[in-house]
This record gives sequence, structure tokens and C-alpha cells, in this order.
Amino acid sequence: MFGRMYQATKSLLRVLPSSLWLTICPLALVAATAALAQVPGKAPTLTMAPVPLTTAQRAAQTIVNLDFRIPPGYHINSNTPKSEFLIPTALKMDLPTDIVLGKIEYPPGEDRAFPFSPDEKLSVYSGDFTIAVAVHPLKSVVPGKYVMHGVLRYQACDNAACYPPKNLPVGFEVKVIKEKPEYHANPAQSPHIHN
Repeated sequence: MFGRMYQATKSLLRVLPSSLWLTICPLALVAATAALAQVPGKAPTLTMAPVPLTTAQRAAQTIVNLDFRIPPGYHINSNTPKSEFLIPTALKMDLPTDIVLGKIEYPPGEDRAFPFSPDEKLSVYSGDFTIAVAVHPLKSVVPGKYVMHGVLRYQACDNAACYPPKNLPVGFEVKVIKEKPEYHANPAQSPHIHN
């Protein structure tokens, strides 16, 4: 490949006048520098703490806490970033049949200003944060263990720039148990003896 590039450059040198090369070379150097500056570095990867087996009763809602960690020196947009150009952190779950997803509770973001946008405060998460997910096994679910799958989509930034969005696979197990039997009180007995 480099041999072909060398031959093409050598051919151009013969055809173009030297005064034109003095104009093209500085412009090419500026364009190459600008292109390198726009190539983002490797985006940081979030981690998720293992979730202990959660027991969920049929016909009842159970909250599962998902704990995430952002590497030091980085932050991610909150679920409600203040700029329409920033990608919100969002959890999408794909649950088994007859297990319904309840509300997903995101933590509030922290308002911070950064060197790349000093006049604007952004809503971000940094360090550790928790997203609470409500799962609701229906009465028709057969008791047993079920795996919940999902994806956390986020956009990470450092103090200089933001990186392309990434997806983090999310998974945890729920042990579905039967609902408690309904309690029916016996009617009160009459204190009188009937013959």
C-alpha cells in the first residue's frame, strides 16, 4: 500500500509546478491535523455490580436495584440531560412472558459545568449510581428462576469532550414464588348456645 502511495506522490510531483506544491502542502497539513483532532479516544466503559438473586412474589411488584460505576475522570449524561444534543442515559429491558416491567427510577443528575461548555451546566452522573427497576410477575407465571435481560445506553464524557454512545448489557435473575394465600377470617361465633 505504501509503495503505491509513494508512486502516486512521485507522479504528482512531476506534473504539478513547485509553486502549487508550496500552497497544497500547508493546507494538507492543516486538514490532517484537524482530522486527527476530531478522532475521539476510546470511550470509557461502565461496569455493573452483580445483582443478588431477587425473590419476587406473583401478582406483586418487586423493586430491583441495579448499581453502576463510572470510571474516575469521566461522567455520563443523566436520564434528563439539559441539552437536546446530548444522549440521555436510558435502560431498556426485555422481560420474559408474563413478567411485566414497572417504572424505572433514575437518580437525579448532578448539575455541573465543564471546560468544553463553561457557560452551561449539564445534568450528569459520576462515580456510582443506582437505577431502580420494578418487576411484576403476573399470576399466570410458573414459579421458578427467570433471567431478565436489558441494555443501558449512555454517552460518556471527560472534561474535554464527549464520546460516541455505548451500550452496556444488563442482566439479573428473579426467583418467582407463589403469592401468599388470602386469609379469610372465620365469622364470629355467637356466644349464645342454641338448642
